[in-house]
Amino acid sequence: MEQSDPTPVQTPATTGNRLTIDLGALARNWQALAAQAGTAETAAAVKGNAYGIGAEPAARALSRAGCRTFFVALPEEGFEVRAVAPEATIYVLNGLASGVAAAHEAGNIRPVIGSLDELREWSAYRADGGQGHAALHVDTGMNRLGVTFAEALELASDRGLTERLGLTLVMSHLACGDTPAHPLNARQLATMQDVHALFPGLPVSLANTAGIALGRDYHFNLVRPGIGLYGGPYIEGEPPLETVVTAEARIIQIRDVPAGETVGYGAAQTMARPCRIAILSTGYADGYHRSAGATDGHPGASVVLHGHRAPLVGRISMDLMAIDVTDIPAARRGDWVELFGPNMPVAEVATAARTISYELLTSLGGRYARHYRGAL
Repeated sequence: MEQSDPTPVQTPATTGNRLTIDLGALARNWQALAAQAGTAETAAAVKGNAYGIGAEPAARALSRAGCRTFFVALPEEGFEVRAVAPEATIYVLNGLASGVAAAHEAGNIRPVIGSLDELREWSAYRADGGQGHAALHVDTGMNRLGVTFAEALELASDRGLTERLGLTLVMSHLACGDTPAHPLNARQLATMQDVHALFPGLPVSLANTAGIALGRDYHFNLVRPGIGLYGGPYIEGEPPLETVVTAEARIIQIRDVPAGETVGYGAAQTMARPCRIAILSTGYADGYHRSAGATDGHPGASVVLHGHRAPLVGRISMDLMAIDVTDIPAARRGDWVELFGPNMPVAEVATAARTISYELLTSLGGRYARHYRGAL
């Protein structure tokens, strides 16, 4: 006799927090960035589980919006995207790990070759009959991944290199694109123009989201936005695009705390007045950073409840946090509180936590019940 699966289904009714992910907003953000990119192809970075929102639904929505090229960090991320984007071109930014060239070809994903060691291994694989394709990463000033310009100059002297290695793209990455006036941007652009001249037959990519905003010279043949797609800020002084992710937590208890009492671990914050404190069912195990909490000497982040801001109180625990709802009399047990979203920008929370939007989004834990709006 068949037995039913006894595993309960995670729903917003049984979880302490939830994510609402607007795939329509994601698609519109991609379209807005594609319009800015003009004639350059607009790809999409979906690494880090698509910045926390889910690689498969993100890639599916972006494919339907017209995206044909995706960038991931690791091969397994590429395989996941391939399952929902069978016709797409998928590049693996972290390069070619030792001994896995055949797996890239089998999964129809393309490593971004970033060192001479990787290049030699890929060359040997191709010489042995491998038919996979790859990109070449040239370091133009970040000093992280990529062959040096001097190495690229030597490689370019081999006129058969592109065809022999199955190269389909040459790329680099901006170190300071989100700071338009930084002099390194212009230096990297000039170096990339020289790289383009070295490999005239290959499409060129330099711009991330911030690079798109720097102007047409930075676009080359392909741009690859990341954080901007997901509603995060990407350049100084520019508003973000549409909000994609709304994170909420449930109030599980409301309690009165007298003036002079403390709240949470370490007695980090003392109440200056009698307060009504709401306890939320979320914490750093859910990716809400402990550093966003409050102390007597340092205010923390805020949340939004019934259209009103409420400050965090005391330290954030693994599974819980406290907020001050003294001035929100409508607060009740079971209410949902916006941690970040359309009324509480993720960048503001990140600043309070002394980090960046990227880290908050990619830290979102597995205990959130995820609800997707828009086509899946």
